[in-house]
Amino acid sequence: MIKFITGITAVLIVLAVGTLVVKNQKPQIELGVAHNKLREIPTTPNAVSTETVQADKLIKALPFKQTLAASKAAMKAALAAYGGIEIKTETDSYIYAVATTATLKFHDDIEIYFDQDNNRVQYRSASRAGYSDGGLNRARYQAIAAAYQNN
Repeated sequence: MIKFITGITAVLIVLAVGTLVVKNQKPQIELGVAHNKLREIPTTPNAVSTETVQADKLIKALPFKQTLAASKAAMKAALAAYGGIEIKTETDSYIYAVATTATLKFHDDIEIYFDQDNNRVQYRSASRAGYSDGGLNRARYQAIAAAYQNN
């Protein structure tokens, strides 16, 4: 009986790890800007956004620098300074990047929208896998925001 329980437990662990690995490979939700706004974040506690309707996940948008180009340069420098972040897509008003955690190599999707109508830098970050991130997306945003403001 103990061997059976141990075997079932091992199978469940393998399935759980396999699920995390698969989810970690690509974004789980639609990304990008729609109607001049970043898309809503998931309801799980592993995401933050400057444009969410979920009060517990709301973060402050950042002010533009002197110009769009200066804002974008400062944000790219802040992302580089944080480390472990690779820009995947970039347009005049949008950056999509992927952050990889150092220990377990989990991927988080980061989106930055340069809202020229309101002179604000909008930010969205969500983990691909798991339920909670232990506050990592919020802490990362705070570090990136501080670096952006100091550039």
